[in-house]
Amino acid sequence: MSNYPYIQSLSTETSGTNSEPDQTLELTSTIVNAALDRKGDNIVVIKVSEVSYLADYFVIITGYSHVQVRAISQAIAEKVEQERQVYPLGVEGQSESSWILMDYADVIVHILKPEERDFYNLEAFWGHAERIDISSLID
Repeated sequence: MSNYPYIQSLSTETSGTNSEPDQTLELTSTIVNAALDRKGDNIVVIKVSEVSYLADYFVIITGYSHVQVRAISQAIAEKVEQERQVYPLGVEGQSESSWILMDYADVIVHILKPEERDFYNLEAFWGHAERIDISSLID
């Protein structure tokens, strides 16, 4: 569900008779694989759609240097554009590169250095949301 009224949600409703894939989960998979291509570590996917209107999924990724955090962000942007023809609505933190946030409406990506990840502890903050096993998202 998109929190931007002028942007159509990527999610598809699935019912017992509808076998359409979840496009938002496919976008999440593309993001995870792009992060892995740049050696993103400790990737966590949290399904927040049941507990928040902000997005359907959060993807949290660790990068170990400013350069790696930027490289992960760029790899995600390129792969998502190439494979899904989707562009982020906004990207924050590129100049500092210790925490980059990429907003894809239904999927919000957080790429953090270990110090920031430990300090903000997003996994604990969203601990009541369902975690997705990323092995099912890896190509």
